[in-house]
Amino acid sequence: MSSRLLYPLIICLCTSASLAQIPSPPKTLAEARDRTLVPYTGPTNPGVDVSTLNGKVVVGYQGWFNVPDDGAGRGWIHWTKHRGELADGNAKFDLWPDVSELGADERFASGFKLSDGKPAEVFSSFNRQTVLRHFRWMKEYGIDAAFVQRFAGGTRDPGFIFQNNTVLAHCREGANLSGRAYIVMYDLSGLRSEHLDAVMDDWRSLRLRMKITEDHAYLHHRGKPLVAVWGVGFNDKRKYTLDDCRKLIDFFKNDPQAGGCSVMVGAPTYWRELKNDAVPDSQLHDVLASADVLNPWTVGRYGSPEKASAFAHKQLVPDLAWCAEHKVDYLPVVFPGFSWRNMFGQETHAIPRLGGRFLWTQFREAKQAGARAVYVAMFDEVDEGTAIFKCTNDVPIGEQSHFVTYEGLPSDFYLRLAGAGGKMLRGEAPVTDDPPLRSP
Repeated sequence: MSSRLLYPLIICLCTSASLAQIPSPPKTLAEARDRTLVPYTGPTNPGVDVSTLNGKVVVGYQGWFNVPDDGAGRGWIHWTKHRGELADGNAKFDLWPDVSELGADERFASGFKLSDGKPAEVFSSFNRQTVLRHFRWMKEYGIDAAFVQRFAGGTRDPGFIFQNNTVLAHCREGANLSGRAYIVMYDLSGLRSEHLDAVMDDWRSLRLRMKITEDHAYLHHRGKPLVAVWGVGFNDKRKYTLDDCRKLIDFFKNDPQAGGCSVMVGAPTYWRELKNDAVPDSQLHDVLASADVLNPWTVGRYGSPEKASAFAHKQLVPDLAWCAEHKVDYLPVVFPGFSWRNMFGQETHAIPRLGGRFLWTQFREAKQAGARAVYVAMFDEVDEGTAIFKCTNDVPIGEQSHFVTYEGLPSDFYLRLAGAGGKMLRGEAPVTDDPPLRSP
């Protein structure tokens, strides 16, 4: 997702195929779609119940990382702040991914060095094997589903569509092979009103040509395929309106060709009071009441376990009551911590993880408030330091770029903690004040 704390908001050593074997990126939107919009015909393995969101721990999956020579033709994307090599002073992310399990064709060298002098390596979301591996991790650690991010502002760009459709296809395959579920989430950040039709056309292409909602692994809710729209009602001068959001929700629900969906809406934290990050417009309540699921963005709204508990009593409980009254389901957001020093130069440990205690408190409060599912932000978001996938404590040391770690905990600690949170949520494990996991 785009940066949301304030407003819930080369040279690469590639060990895979040679450049001569990598097809050139598409030049037109039609070509990008023709090369990527195909139905899934591979195997499907049993796993989670894809008929409902209830009882699930879901994650946001960015899938937006590119490197030179990965085949996408985009260069360094989301790893660097500026053009040029991923090197000291140009890193945009704060957590360094653990690539020790990745194959040689999944690892890409950067300009950073590790303590032993070897190049520090990263991954590309364009790489099929890497995405399949991520979904295997979800299965291994008990994470049920992923909301695959899709940025509405780029739906008219061939390179963007090529990247996003390719990653979506990888996620689709990963979910089918690993018995997980997936859902498309449109992030409206960057959208303009005049381009609303492009989003609708994009969804039609996914429904009619890629046939994603016919997949065994595509998550349904309330008897219909679920699609998410993030960015409704934020008070940060967006270039689209509440009426545009209303039209988009109606399209997903009622379009003759591509409708018939349940819709989840990503809203501001203070949507109910119409203050702070929310537009002060009572029409927002009407728009949200038309949704099937409400998903308020709360990353950065509190910064300690104590404040997370206070927030739950002040916001989460009355939010759930409003949703019950309006027959809307509720999916709260939890996050493990936050850091964006390399992106913006702010304090490294902006919101400390405290060995998992911060995340676990949010799981506990969601359970006690009556939430039936939880959205973990995010699976792979190393930019803002909210990732829960495998990250390393052996980070490069730079003079200008500084990386945070998992505080000496195993690289899979937060994956295990998310799985444990799911068991507590479903009543398969007792509610506890402290995280059930400890470092070795």
